[in-house]
Amino acid sequence: MVAATLALGSLLTALMFLVAGCQTVPVTERRRLLVTSEASENEMGLTAYQDVLKSEPVTKNEKYQELVKRVGQRIAAVADRPDFNWEFNVIESKTQNAFCLPGGKVAVYTGLLPVCQDEAGLAVVMSHEVAHAIARHGGERMTYQTAQNLGKTAVGMVLQKQEEQKKQIVLTAYGAASQYGVILPYSRKHELEADHIGLLLMAKAGYDPSVAPGFWERFSSLKQGDAPMEFLSTHPSDARRATALRELLPTAMQSYEAAAEKYGIGEAIPQ
Repeated sequence: MVAATLALGSLLTALMFLVAGCQTVPVTERRRLLVTSEASENEMGLTAYQDVLKSEPVTKNEKYQELVKRVGQRIAAVADRPDFNWEFNVIESKTQNAFCLPGGKVAVYTGLLPVCQDEAGLAVVMSHEVAHAIARHGGERMTYQTAQNLGKTAVGMVLQKQEEQKKQIVLTAYGAASQYGVILPYSRKHELEADHIGLLLMAKAGYDPSVAPGFWERFSSLKQGDAPMEFLSTHPSDARRATALRELLPTAMQSYEAAAEKYGIGEAIPQ
């Protein structure tokens, strides 16, 4: 019985990948495999976002809220996703994290704002997270997690508690489950790709992209001892990340120079 179940799971997994077809990521044009529909990802993203906002307090600091919405709207304007129902919130927490769920649901934790220092630093973070969403990195992770589940369990077992399972998958896939101590689960490939796309997004939005390498170096310097902060736990090495960003700066600066409005580093973030 067990062998038959595993064989069925393996067969379903193979069929799923066979019919899925490959797509390409915007900007980088990397080929990716997805079996989830974008509509279902967006629906799960909305549900997960609402759950996060119910369980974690939105800040009462109006300055922070206005700042995050202003920067977020400028990035959203150049993200080429007019179909997204963009929403921006600031969560009151010492957690140094941020996320963008499918459909344009963005949250920044107050603990990260001092590290940003100014609007450009905040744009580095937010454009990076938006890049994860428009590249559908979470969808890729859900695809492979689905394949893994099908390969290990019977179909009936997979379908049990499906809604709760979907919610936890999307929260984890997009790094939004910080209240459970879940680290950002992106692969190094996804992180470097989000850096790449995000750098161009912030430049097109009118923020000086030259601040990006310095932001990540500043952020990494806050690591204590040998324990990586949750935002960096599965990320490329600091040196590799900064080097990759600096190599992209000439292209990003061209986008910045072509931006309709330039904000430079913008306003300082009040401490």
